[in-house]
Amino acid sequence: MLSPAAPAKLTTAMQTRHPYTLEDAGRIGAAIGAVLAPGDVVLLSGDLGAGKTTLARAMLKARGLAGEAPSPTFAIVQPYAPPEVDLPIAHVDLYRIERADELIELGLDDYRHDGALLIEWPERLGPEGWPDALALTISGSGDARVLTAQVPAAWEARWPLR
Repeated sequence: MLSPAAPAKLTTAMQTRHPYTLEDAGRIGAAIGAVLAPGDVVLLSGDLGAGKTTLARAMLKARGLAGEAPSPTFAIVQPYAPPEVDLPIAHVDLYRIERADELIELGLDDYRHDGALLIEWPERLGPEGWPDALALTISGSGDARVLTAQVPAAWEARWPLR
């Protein structure tokens, strides 16, 4: 994924839009988290304060995380493993990444072997990426938000928000 190669193209099977309120964020994140599988990558885009971490926390809670998940802004990668969760998950925040060579050092592909990746600020990946990633974009402000999902073929059958 993060080696010098041709840019990956998202192979999107469908796009969906879901208006929601902040009160609904936990339910939406839990629904997505419940269907996470080994090898999955979820890309979370949106402005600062849009609710990316809120959705990621709900996904982690759906996989069994009992405590509060810290924001990975400073750690960059916050890994979770059984028995804390039932599926190994790395919650990644790329906000502070400035150069492509910094991404290689993170070893993100390694997390996909038996777990999943939740990546905030995926724009920092540049033209590289995973063509089978679920791309979620949060827009709106205040209590009114819209979740736009680029759902790849690998997710289409299990996409929980219809």
